[in-house]
Formats: sequence, structure tokens, C-alpha cells
Amino acid sequence: MSRKQKRLAVILGGTGFIMAAVLLILLGFSQSIAYFYMPSDLQKTPVTPGTRIRLGGLVAEGSVHRGNGSTVTFAVTDGKETVPVTYTGILPDLFREGQGVVTEGVFGPGDRLFQADTVLAKHDEKYMPKEVAERMKKDGIWKGEGAQP
Repeated sequence: MSRKQKRLAVILGGTGFIMAAVLLILLGFSQSIAYFYMPSDLQKTPVTPGTRIRLGGLVAEGSVHRGNGSTVTFAVTDGKETVPVTYTGILPDLFREGQGVVTEGVFGPGDRLFQADTVLAKHDEKYMPKEVAERMKKDGIWKGEGAQP
């Protein structure tokens, strides 16, 4: 094998190794990424049951119902659409109706019930999750102050 052929083999081998590494990284990220949606987005872009997403908006007034044990059902709204959510666990202390919330979880098979495994709520009176505030301002629904980090 000549020097030119050896050099070409090393370059091709290195390129193949780098491509395999990038493919494995992308595959790993695709399984852990949770895309952000608001309730009205789900009408335009249906989500496959079992796909992990983040659902954000405001907790709808009069929608919080405590069930058996630590199960809570509530609705997330963006002023246009509303999505029912069920969550089993301890809610953040500042979780309440009319406040900003981001939930993370999946839709159950064959229903519109969002099964959250994580609930994030505001941390002070002026806070609205940045993603939610930007979308609601863009849609003209929320007129509050800028999102706080």
C-alpha cells in the first residue's frame, strides 16, 4: 500500500468514526428532547401519544381538583384552547389558578388527557416562564411585565 493509499484510508476511517459518533449523539438527544407546546399549538400540530413534550400556559380558573392521594387534575390554557392535565405528586408551593405553569409529560394513548410527571410554577408575583410569556405576548393574550429569569 502506497503512502497516498494509507493517507486516504486514515482519512476515510477518521471520517467514518466521526460520522458514527455524531449519529450516536443525535440519537441520544432525540430521546431526551422535550419540545415546548401551548394548548393552541396542539390543534395545529397533533402530538403522537407517548411523545414527551412540555406544555405551558396558565392554570385555568376553577380547574384544579384534588383526587385520591396526591393526584391532582387541572387544565392549562393559553386563552384560546385548554388541555386537561393530570399529575401525581407534590405540586410546587406557588402553584395556583391563573398563574403560569410549565408541565412535562406525555399524552395517553387515545385521549386528550396530558399525563404530567413534572410541574414547574412561578417563583414570585411577577414571574411567568419565559417561553410562556413570549408566546402569550406574541398572541396578545398576556400583557404583564417582561419575563423574569
